Amino acid sequence: MRQDGDWRAQRFYRDPRHGKLMGVCAGVADYFGWNVTLVRVLAIVALLWFNVLALAAYLILGFMLPTKPDTLHDWDADEEYWRSVRRSAGDTFRDVRHRFRELDMKLQRMEGYVTSRRYDLDRQFRDLEP
Repeated sequence: MRQDGDWRAQRFYRDPRHGKLMGVCAGVADYFGWNVTLVRVLAIVALLWFNVLALAAYLILGFMLPTKPDTLHDWDADEEYWRSVRRSAGDTFRDVRHRFRELDMKLQRMEGYVTSRRYDLDRQFRDLEP
């Protein structure tokens, strides 16, 4: 079951706080994990090629999309997580798999130390200290 904040983090919002006009390009960049400058350049190119259609699409999105709430994410790490997931699910999966491998290796080292004679010797020395 998803928590209330999870579905909101994946919605498409306009972001006027980080935008220039209505925040549509900033919202698109945030949703897809793209560079906002690239999205703005693509919007200008689309406006030059498809004058009325691009302008109409921008205005419709500007008026129809909800504004991104300031309290969308509980903490910065939460926002960074959702941004990385939107950027590339494959990269996110690879990062998580790598982190689990690192944690597994640390756990193996800890288990090896705790079950070794060295651990018992270190504990005996600590018990001797005043």
